[in-house]
Amino acid sequence: MGGRNNKRKQHLPLPIELEKVTGKVTKAIYDKMKHDQARDLKKKTAALSQTATGSGRKRAAPAAQSSATPKKQKQQPAKRKPAAKSEPEPESESEPESEEADDSDEEIMADGPDDGWDNAPLESDSEMSDSDDESLDEFDSDDDERVTQQPLSLLSDDSEEEEDNDNDDDDDDDDDDDDDVGGGGVESYDEFDTDDDEPVTFRDMEKRSRKLDAQRAEDAEMADMELQDQGQAATSEREIFELPSESQVEAEKEAPLDLAQVQMRIQEIIRVLNNFGDLRDPSRSRNDYMDQLKRDMCFYYGYNEFLMEKLLQLFTVSEAVEFFEANEVARPVTIRTNTLKTRRRDLAQALINRGVNLDPIGKWTKVGLTIFDSPVPVGATPEYMAGHYMIQAASSFLPVMALGPQENEKVLDMSAAPGGKTTYCSALMKNTGMMVANDANKEREKALVANIHRLGVSNAIVCNYDGREFPKVMGGFDRVLLDAPCSGTGVISKDASVKTNKGPEDFSMLTHLQKELILSAIDSVNADSATGGFVVYSTCSVTVDEDEAVVNYALSKRPNVKLVETGLDFGRPGFTSFRGQSFHHSLSLTRRFYPHAHNMDGFFVAKFKKISNKVQVGDKQVVPAGSGAKLKQKKKNKN
Repeated sequence: MGGRNNKRKQHLPLPIELEKVTGKVTKAIYDKMKHDQARDLKKKTAALSQTATGSGRKRAAPAAQSSATPKKQKQQPAKRKPAAKSEPEPESESEPESEEADDSDEEIMADGPDDGWDNAPLESDSEMSDSDDESLDEFDSDDDERVTQQPLSLLSDDSEEEEDNDNDDDDDDDDDDDDDVGGGGVESYDEFDTDDDEPVTFRDMEKRSRKLDAQRAEDAEMADMELQDQGQAATSEREIFELPSESQVEAEKEAPLDLAQVQMRIQEIIRVLNNFGDLRDPSRSRNDYMDQLKRDMCFYYGYNEFLMEKLLQLFTVSEAVEFFEANEVARPVTIRTNTLKTRRRDLAQALINRGVNLDPIGKWTKVGLTIFDSPVPVGATPEYMAGHYMIQAASSFLPVMALGPQENEKVLDMSAAPGGKTTYCSALMKNTGMMVANDANKEREKALVANIHRLGVSNAIVCNYDGREFPKVMGGFDRVLLDAPCSGTGVISKDASVKTNKGPEDFSMLTHLQKELILSAIDSVNADSATGGFVVYSTCSVTVDEDEAVVNYALSKRPNVKLVETGLDFGRPGFTSFRGQSFHHSLSLTRRFYPHAHNMDGFFVAKFKKISNKVQVGDKQVVPAGSGAKLKQKKKNKN
């Protein structure tokens, strides 16, 4: 049986191409390659010597053909059974080889590097020309089929040899694979990964079974290692973080830590607060951790303590870090298409032709575009000068979309400068009706007037009044938009000075002004409007004092209005209760937008519907001046 195996070892053609594809060369195959290389070189040398004595090409052709025999055997169909001994194939009449080819083959064999690869040419020139249209994929099928097909008469001997090898060395699977290759078996397990429909022998099934067992053992070992790593991580997480003592806090005021150390301590405190029951220091309270977190975040992000505390009340500690990090990054540049002059598709194509990289803002708007990169300033293109678009933050689209002005309506924008919302309203109204653009700051109205002219708005009236006086100046509007002055805590990425210049006095003054403006806006709307009677209140702030608290105040002071859906299908609902304060349940219809959640400036939007022009004042119902109801009553009396 040993002699028969040795004969098969000498006969098995070397799967050179398969080894090149898989990249796996075993020691047995390496020795076999060197042996075949020396044998072929010896045959070629003998053939060349006979040619020199006058035997001519007829003696050289068989020698050259013998060197190409392994390649030709590879190309034979897989259905042939390998013979016990190698037999030279008859000389091909259509592919004669020249002496020049033999000489070149000898030079290649002699000069080629001794790297274990067979450097002899695999095909003659005629064979290469015949296979120009073939790809390297032939090595993925022919070689595999040849290797896996084995005579059934040899399976018993091969299995006995494998059992002997396994008994000699059970712990080394690689050596077993090498022995199998040397014995005419399968080179590696990689051939089983092929998608070809190959016949499966008994020996292949044994190989597959061993491969699956090895894979299961490896997976079990990896699972054990992963459990150990998780256990170590859990142990490290259970380590108690020690807060700095009071003396250390005082010392840090004089000699602050570097930002990396402060950031690491912020992360540790957040980790403890997220799992306070297990990771807390029994001698410290939650307030101690929060106080230290506020100090560290004030130092790291540059906020004053008052604003830091107010913003931390809005989020969990983990989300608060995301909010502060988002404020350190500028929001994307966005533009709004002026539909009075062009369409978004045409505008986008024109800007793309100028090398601008852009995309639609999102599905929620049909006029917005996000500018990622531009070779020229976005505010200096011919399209901008022609009024085809307005550079406008995505968040400022929201109040106009919630207001939804219609054609031939009378609309008021109480705080209009610099004109982004006003011109958007005029575009939705298609330059019909009347658009009253008011702003209390006369200097800001210069930009308002310029944008109105540039964008081709022809239905706008610009005025300069204090918004609180507006019901007496003019009333009876179908819709009113109030983008109230605010602290700007939603646009910190644009104005970093908000971090330090806003204090309790600023919030007290702003909230008082906002409450007066929202009452004036409600009184300026005509509840009898056939298409309108809506008021939209918005701010670029995220604090509850300027948002839900002001809206709740308006509901309590003007019972003739109610909150309705904003029409915005994204954003977070407003608070109905906050730190002990209870608001009207309808405040859930308002919408909040955050930079870390929606990738736009922080914003708040609320929409009112006025159901009556009469206001209850004491025991009487009074119609506010300017609401439009008195004018209609006078006309009726005259008639």
